[in-house]
Amino acid sequence: MKIFSGTSNKTLAQKIAYKLGMPLGNSEIVRFQDGEVYARIDETVRGETVFVVQSTSNPVNENLMELLIFVDALKRASAKAIVAVIPYYGYARQDRKALPREPITAKLVADLLTSAGATRVMMMDLHARQIQGFFDIPADHMEAMPLLVNYFVSKGLHGDDVVVVSPDVGGVKRARKLAEWLNTSIAIIDKRRPKPNVSEVMNIIGDIEGKKAIFIDDMIDTAGTITNGVKAILQRGAKEAYACCTHALFSGPAVERLKNTPLKEIVITDTIELPEDKKMDNLTILSVDVLLSEAIRRVYNNESLSQLFEHKMKSNI
Repeated sequence: MKIFSGTSNKTLAQKIAYKLGMPLGNSEIVRFQDGEVYARIDETVRGETVFVVQSTSNPVNENLMELLIFVDALKRASAKAIVAVIPYYGYARQDRKALPREPITAKLVADLLTSAGATRVMMMDLHARQIQGFFDIPADHMEAMPLLVNYFVSKGLHGDDVVVVSPDVGGVKRARKLAEWLNTSIAIIDKRRPKPNVSEVMNIIGDIEGKKAIFIDDMIDTAGTITNGVKAILQRGAKEAYACCTHALFSGPAVERLKNTPLKEIVITDTIELPEDKKMDNLTILSVDVLLSEAIRRVYNNESLSQLFEHKMKSNI
């Protein structure tokens, strides 16, 4: 087994390799002045099972192309199996046709990875679980829920005085799962989205009066949904608000919005490497290195992944 890293999240890849007790593989990734990506593997991979860690986060197209080129290089170097470990899967929001003549880009990316030579993919907290079905190769979906549950339990944020809030109807299943582990209730924000990256709160379903609210989502992009939701629940009687997500995209006005919102704490993971200028005083970053390293070990040894997450959840509560 060998582990390589792209350039999007090398810090996480190094943590994963360290947890597995092995170094990152030697490789070279260069960008020509016209933007072309060049990748070369600097050690033999013939007959090896190779894992490539690369989030397709901002800049999405560059990081995706880098991953495709890296996988192609491994295929042409006669790697036995090529597993693309994608902590954050870009284009996951384009998973269906909501309007006529729209693309299903999440499916296109799945086809590109398969055509490039990936024999398996591992992803964390997909925007929609059905994206697994877009792949004609094994696709493992992992969740950061054990990390979030463990953290909030350690902070004493569970029980009757806490409510888990879903920022939209689509996130109800995720919110209910967190609420079950924290032994609390859920609330749902009914919002409308007049255009991409713009949301408006229409109504709040559930009891939030005098409670500590924990917002949960798979990602925070421009933070409009979270910040509007926080203001709405505090105006309607919630005691304080927290937010958590797996993928911190923090695009455009996100950081400024979050700084100006009365959130007690924002809990994220390191699936996307966050630059220093986007970090805040009330930001807590949990690492997914233990989950991903153990998942990689289990995949390599043909062991169950579902048992890993069941054990993590049980041991955390």
